[in-house]
Amino acid sequence: MQINADFSQRVLIHSDHQPWLASPMRGVKRRMLDRMGAEVARATTIVRYAPKSYFSAHSHTGGEEFIVLEGTFQDEHGDYPVGTYVRNPPTTSHSPKSDEGCTIFVKLWQFDLQDRNQFHLHMEGAKATHQKGISTAVLHRDLRETVYYIQVEAGATLAINNAGGSEMLMLSGTMTESGDLLRQGSWLRCPNEYHGRAIAGPDGAKVWLKSGHLPYAQAPLI
Repeated sequence: MQINADFSQRVLIHSDHQPWLASPMRGVKRRMLDRMGAEVARATTIVRYAPKSYFSAHSHTGGEEFIVLEGTFQDEHGDYPVGTYVRNPPTTSHSPKSDEGCTIFVKLWQFDLQDRNQFHLHMEGAKATHQKGISTAVLHRDLRETVYYIQVEAGATLAINNAGGSEMLMLSGTMTESGDLLRQGSWLRCPNEYHGRAIAGPDGAKVWLKSGHLPYAQAPLI
């Protein structure tokens, strides 16, 4: 399966316009943003757990990272409320569930296969730097990528010119980029050497942003 698999193209998706598709587990549905591969895939997805739903215990051969967007995600390691960023690198395993139901933004098979840095943190509590109306917290950095949580004040401009491409998920507020309005749930992927400017709307914006990783995109080698 190939969905938005040409990483040389700018892609904008308003995730709430995408259909919910069934996953292999009852009560768990997903909205696919990009995908390379079949059920085992390099994938970027919005996943919704109905109350009391769960996924069977499984290992993440290619790694998993996610943000909790609504509700509380749970596994045997703890409870993860809205705003939690989680990295489960290759070789980790868990049994995910949600008693109350939850929605997460999840990326699979996008790790360095030697990465073993497992952690979770609440993005609002991450240490940030402040400059020209923009507050930037680095959530993770390695040789392949950098992951940020960014808060942009009303009218401030966020430059999008990261080497290796970038992708951004709108968590709240609005921004305008290349004439397009981005709002909560909008997902923007920009290719390598892209240069853009995202200007925050009257209520500002909060975004998750990853850069540098697109040259490494490939389907799982299994």
